[in-house]
Amino acid sequence: MIAAAVLAAAASVTPAAAHVTIQPKEAVAGNYFQAAFNVPHGCDGSSTVAIRVKIPAGVISVKPQMKPGWTVDIKMRKLEGDLPKLHGKTITETVDEVAWRGGPLPDNLYDSFGLIMKLPDNAQTLYFPVVQECEKGVSRWIEIPAAGQKSETLHEPAPALRLTPKAP
Repeated sequence: MIAAAVLAAAASVTPAAAHVTIQPKEAVAGNYFQAAFNVPHGCDGSSTVAIRVKIPAGVISVKPQMKPGWTVDIKMRKLEGDLPKLHGKTITETVDEVAWRGGPLPDNLYDSFGLIMKLPDNAQTLYFPVVQECEKGVSRWIEIPAAGQKSETLHEPAPALRLTPKAP
């Protein structure tokens, strides 16, 4: 009975694990949030050596997870217009991209790359384009669905985080 449950669970995970995903997939707008970007495989059998995550507009504070055997590079971008405040300080720049390099992460193993971030205040779906570099090849999980299109129809969908409204 336990073996059947494990096989059923594994079978249900396989299609969703075909690309880089974010977990959890839902969060409350305006909160701090800890996300894991799950990398389930390499590029056509080749080991992963870098993961680059583009941070969407509206996310104003990002702190990446340090991983043994990997270096972390953080690229910043200047903010313009009505500048946000965080803990009483005006924020003039934010993280644009986080890149982990190292490993390698073999194709037959998986790993998670974590971020803690401050989410925008409004309910929406945030997309985090990810570029997965391998010893041989690259996978670009960067496709964002058009209005009315489902992510499931995309070949290389960007990980998506659905923000729900704050409770009144």
